Amino acid sequence: MKNRIHNFSAGPATLPEEVLEEVKSELLDYNGIGSSIIEISHRDKVFKEVAINAEQSVKSLLSVPDTHEVIFMQGGATLQFSLIPMNFSHLGEVANFAEIGSWSAKAVKEASKICKLNVCTSSVENKFTFIEPLKNWNIKEESSLVHYCKNETIQGIRITEDPNFESYTFVDMSSCLFSENIDVSKYDFIYACAQKNFGPSGITLIIAKKELLVKSDPNLPNIMKYDAHANEESMLNTPNTFGWYVAGKMFDWYQANGGIEEMELQSTKKSNLLYDLIDGSDFYQNPVSKDQRSINNVVFTIHSSELETMFLNEASSEGLKYLKGHRTVGGMRASIYNPMKMDSVLALKEFMINFEKKYG
Repeated sequence: MKNRIHNFSAGPATLPEEVLEEVKSELLDYNGIGSSIIEISHRDKVFKEVAINAEQSVKSLLSVPDTHEVIFMQGGATLQFSLIPMNFSHLGEVANFAEIGSWSAKAVKEASKICKLNVCTSSVENKFTFIEPLKNWNIKEESSLVHYCKNETIQGIRITEDPNFESYTFVDMSSCLFSENIDVSKYDFIYACAQKNFGPSGITLIIAKKELLVKSDPNLPNIMKYDAHANEESMLNTPNTFGWYVAGKMFDWYQANGGIEEMELQSTKKSNLLYDLIDGSDFYQNPVSKDQRSINNVVFTIHSSELETMFLNEASSEGLKYLKGHRTVGGMRASIYNPMKMDSVLALKEFMINFEKKYG
């Protein structure tokens, strides 16, 4: 497709052109029903089929065991920062939250309004460039849960270990779900917003143990209870039907393009192209511990803020868009989620090489 930019946005992020074309072709008339999929009831059999297929695709792609439930919710991942302690902090005296990046720090702030909280590890002092191994975290024995973010999009750092905590483990995988192989059975509660790897904003995927969901606080209003959403098959209220529909298209795209194993392989290749360039340069810097670097969000800086501004302006004029780092940290950030083509990463690499030659 002509005039498509190289879209490095951290989210909402780029989507595969094939998926966008398919959505476009079906938007006015879905499968011959005479209307769009977003114009019919979520309880219509046509949409129910879409919903069921999407759920089954998630289970197939991620090898979700029968012990876990798949739920589609609204409100984004940020809502979970509050809903998780509201639903499950009653299971123990204290909730353990890791502070290993901007998003987990926001989760700490929200949860502290709701329950007694223990910050079991913090990377604030090293400016979120290194995360302590899970075995070194200070987990309270009387805890109700452990919460952390697996991939911090703003700092470009991730956890590669699987958890092995005695307490229920809740993990934000918003920017890494579907881009790396995980053993779902080792997680009690996984959640991810769609706008990184599997669709437009406005829908959140949850994969949680059934034995945990039934322990949702019964004193909460239904709309805030995870078990209520599970019992109603994610249709306790009118869901984001468009987001759910596009998510299903993304899951089909994954299955047609090698599944999660291939996505991880490509994510690693794409990110290493940039990391190898940065590490071989005195012009660009990446502060993150090498074995904890994100394969989804590559952050880098230049020694001069003036040069960084020039970099962003010149990159934008070349069609390399949305590379500005988060406002809280500055610098540059290339978000390279699954739909990002290798050609776009190669174009960025070439631009970075030429920019260094010009100003280095």
